[in-house]
Amino acid sequence: MWETIKDIGYWLKDSISGKALKRIAIGFGVLLLLYYPVGMLMIHTVNDNPDFGPQNSTNGSNAVAVSIALIEREVEQNGWVSNDPFFKPGYFLDNMANFQTGIISAIARFSYELVDQLGRTRGSSSVDPDLQEVSGLLQYSGDIWWWNPSTSLMPVSTSEQQYIKAMNQLIVYNERLARGNAVFEKRADNLLATLDRISLDLGTSSASIDVYVNDGFGCMFDFGADDLFFNVKGQAYAYRLILQGLRKDFEEVVANRDIATIWDEMEASFNSIIAMDPLIVSNCEVDGFMFQNHLASQGFYLLRARTQLKEITNILLK
Repeated sequence: MWETIKDIGYWLKDSISGKALKRIAIGFGVLLLLYYPVGMLMIHTVNDNPDFGPQNSTNGSNAVAVSIALIEREVEQNGWVSNDPFFKPGYFLDNMANFQTGIISAIARFSYELVDQLGRTRGSSSVDPDLQEVSGLLQYSGDIWWWNPSTSLMPVSTSEQQYIKAMNQLIVYNERLARGNAVFEKRADNLLATLDRISLDLGTSSASIDVYVNDGFGCMFDFGADDLFFNVKGQAYAYRLILQGLRKDFEEVVANRDIATIWDEMEASFNSIIAMDPLIVSNCEVDGFMFQNHLASQGFYLLRARTQLKEITNILLK
C-alpha cells in the first residue's frame, strides 16, 4: 500500500515538473497582468446621461426622487470605487471615484436645504427626523473601507453602507410625503434659498479651479487636473438633475414668476459642463497656442450656470 502511494507521488511530481510548472507560472503571470486592466475596463463607468431620472413617477418630491436614484445607481449598480483597496481594480479608477464623490457632495448639500428649509414649515416646525439622519450620513467620507488599521483595528461602517442608509431614509421621507405625512414647502422663498446655496457651492468649486489653474501648469502631465475636473463634473451633473427635479416640484412658482426661459439657459450651461469628456484633462496655459486648458473651459461654463442661477434668484426676490 505504501509503495503504491509513493509511486503515485513520484508520478505527480514528474507530471507537473518542467514544462507544466512553467506553463502554470506563465498562466498565473498573465492572469495577474490582465487582472487590473481588464477589471478596470469592466468596472469603469462615468454615467453623465442628462436624461437620467427615477424609473417610477412619484407623488413626493421629484428632486428627492432623483437624489435617491443617483445614490442607488452610483453605489449599488455601478459600485462605489472611492474606497477600493489596492488589490481591487477600482483602486486605480480615480476619474470614476471623483465623479461619484462630486455627485454625493451635491446631494449632501441639497439634503441640508431639505432639513433647514424645504422640509420644515417656515422654519418654525421641528426638524424631520428622517431628513436629519440623511444629512449626517451623506457627510461620511467616501474613502472609508470596512477595515482601516491606521484608524482602528476593528471593522467600521463603509462609505457604501452609510450612503445606502441615507438613500433608505430619503425613500421613507418621500413615501411619507406622498401620503401627506411629511412637509415639503413649495414656496418661492424656499426655492430662492435653495438656489442660493447651490450657487454658493458652485462658487466654491469655481474658486478651486481658479486656484488650481493659477498655481501652476502641468499641461498634459498634470495628474491632479483630472481629479478636480471629474469631481466638479460629478457635482454639476447631480445639480443639473436635482434642479430639474426642483423645477417640477416648484412648477407653479416657475410659471408665475416667468423664469422658464432663464431656467432653460441655466440647464444648457450645466449640459455644457456635463458634455465635456476629454481623453486627457490638460492644465496648459490658458492662452496656450496648441493645447487648451480643460479646467478653464469647465470653469467658464460653471460661472455661466452660476450667473444664471443668480438671475433666477434676483427675479424671485422681487
